[in-house]
Amino acid sequence: MSIHGVHHVTSMAGDPGRNVAFFTEDLGLRLVKKTVNFDDPYTDHLYYGDAVGHPGTVLTFFPYPDGRSGRPGAGQVTTTAFRIPEESVDFWRDRFTDRGVAHEQPREGFGRTVLPFEDPDGLTYELVATDEGDDLEPWDGEVSAEHATGGSTE
Repeated sequence: MSIHGVHHVTSMAGDPGRNVAFFTEDLGLRLVKKTVNFDDPYTDHLYYGDAVGHPGTVLTFFPYPDGRSGRPGAGQVTTTAFRIPEESVDFWRDRFTDRGVAHEQPREGFGRTVLPFEDPDGLTYELVATDEGDDLEPWDGEVSAEHATGGSTE
């Protein structure tokens, strides 16, 4: 058996409405589905991804509106990265500035341009400029497919 990549990443969030607004409107991801946390049926489970929900594009959240903010610890993912087309870095930097999304200036990392940013709950992400992985089907919603995020970087 071999591992071909990450299927999905799950995080905790605060307010569910704020989470949906950020990931669908600001980041332009597709809300693939909303279900329940099967371990806690009183908590939503929000799924975001590309146009068809390919493995490697899915990001999920368990929102806890009254929960406390966490802090990074051992064994925890501290940054989640998404691919963007190489020519889209300026588009995303300008979009984040216009929408008030906390972000840093683009920088180089592992030979690629990286744009670090945070969601409203303070979780960290990166948009990584690469033209690898063009086999994905970007969601053509709030962000046109020309600039849309792709799956996780390898």
